[in-house]
Amino acid sequence: MVTQKVTEILNRMLTLQADEITGAARYERSGSRKAYRAGHYERDLTLKGRENGGEGAQAQGAVFESAVIERYRRREESVEEALIDMYLAGVSTRRVDDISQALWGERMPSQTLSDQLKKVYAQIDQWRERPLSQSYPYVFMDGVWHKRSWGGAVENVSVLVAIGIGMDGHREVIGVAEGMEEDTQSWRSFVSSLISRGLTGVRMVTGDRCAGLVSAIGELLPEARYQRCMVHFMRNVLARVSPRHTRWAGDALKAIFAMESREAALAKAETVATEMEARKLKEAARCLREGIGETTTYLLADYPREHRRRLRTNNMIERLNREIRRRTRVVGAFPDGRSALMLISARIRYVTGND
Repeated sequence: MVTQKVTEILNRMLTLQADEITGAARYERSGSRKAYRAGHYERDLTLKGRENGGEGAQAQGAVFESAVIERYRRREESVEEALIDMYLAGVSTRRVDDISQALWGERMPSQTLSDQLKKVYAQIDQWRERPLSQSYPYVFMDGVWHKRSWGGAVENVSVLVAIGIGMDGHREVIGVAEGMEEDTQSWRSFVSSLISRGLTGVRMVTGDRCAGLVSAIGELLPEARYQRCMVHFMRNVLARVSPRHTRWAGDALKAIFAMESREAALAKAETVATEMEARKLKEAARCLREGIGETTTYLLADYPREHRRRLRTNNMIERLNREIRRRTRVVGAFPDGRSALMLISARIRYVTGND
């Protein structure tokens, strides 16, 4: 009964709009007529509830365009939005097709879904290239690796992501771009694009130990200091520790980063490195001495004590990367860089709720 009534209402609305376009009702003789009716055609329109039938009027001498049902549209917009949301949430195109069949009794081929996603991708490009309207004292950067077809082979390439903490205290994804192999040129191009969009006021950049990133920050953001991710640094040191000393080394490293000042942390690190050498862990001691300076930047007096715990790791962006990888694993290998960049950007917007 509901389906019948919805169909009757739709057809009545289409008839009234046809009267408005032609300038006369059906079978009415009028000198002010603008066009003539030329029959109608049947169209199925998929709504939230199920498929409904509609009669689209045809006019001779004018193009019939209705606000009720867009020209050539066969699905209600909310249905298409629901399918796109499923795709961005991690459902493969094949599963979207199956779910569409189960819910609405109509299949949605992958090509149709791809055509609909092009509209979303246009919005994503606008979001990626939007001007940055405020200062971002703290910025976190990292690369998300994925598989991509390249010259007939499948290789690992990256997409670079940056999260900024604005003066209002809120975090925001401020940059997403192709990074290829995360070399110096890729990072330089990425940071340059952020600056051209209005990135200012950066006091600290937190990231993993990537030579290209460190070089780009020193060249393009000379007023910002670099903070090496504490978690990644500890993993690098512990990778050089034998299993017999792993627990001791882990506790010793935690003690270093529990210090209240940078001077105390550096002194503690030297004590731990000396003890490592005594335990014949020379490689671990060398790694600790080389990296402890850039890993304790957050302890400088320039940074408020209440900010330090969040600044010393890249966990903020790592959590986002896990959500991205959860989606890219469904795809496997991307056919090109554009498709990878768009899907990852769409996933970031979906997860973070950015407009």
